[in-house]
Amino acid sequence: MRGWVHHIDLTVSDLGRSGPFYDAMLSFLGYCQSCKGETWIDWDMGAQHCPSSVGIRVARDDRRHNRYSCGLHHLAWVADSRADVDRLHKLLVEIGATVLDPPTDYPHYREGYYAVFFCRP
Repeated sequence: MRGWVHHIDLTVSDLGRSGPFYDAMLSFLGYCQSCKGETWIDWDMGAQHCPSSVGIRVARDDRRHNRYSCGLHHLAWVADSRADVDRLHKLLVEIGATVLDPPTDYPHYREGYYAVFFCRP
């Protein structure tokens, strides 16, 4: 049995505002928008070897998400290089993301761990 993530869906308050943000960020990571409805958008890798997808869905109530309450805390992707992390950071600034921590080394996680932490504006 393989243990990769097949898909993850995130809830958003405004599909029209969130869609362009996720499209820019996920396109940068190699995802392509695969389908869209009135209340959802999905992106996938478009490859059989990596069938994972990311979707956004309109929230059914207006409570704001707190990453330290029960539920999703964060989602992390693997970058091929430090330069990729730096380019993602540049894109995130351009599209108005909230950068929680700019690119830096995190040796306490493990050697070579270089990351940028962000959330949607």
